[in-house]
Amino acid sequence: MDLVSFLLATAVAHVGFALFVAAHASFADRNAGNWPYITLALGLAGVAAYFFYDETNPDGRI
Repeated sequence: MDLVSFLLATAVAHVGFALFVAAHASFADRNAGNWPYITLALGLAGVAAYFFYDETNPDGRI
């Protein structure tokens, strides 16, 4: 796979993941916060963090 194809496939996947996170938050009546942007930057790691991050304290600390 050449570099341009790899970068294009990665960009398309990250955009798709970010759209998925935003759509899921909308359907689940959940605040997406910055997770779509984080997912856009980090890809699958952002999707995993969106689903597994649990804000336990009101000040945002885990």
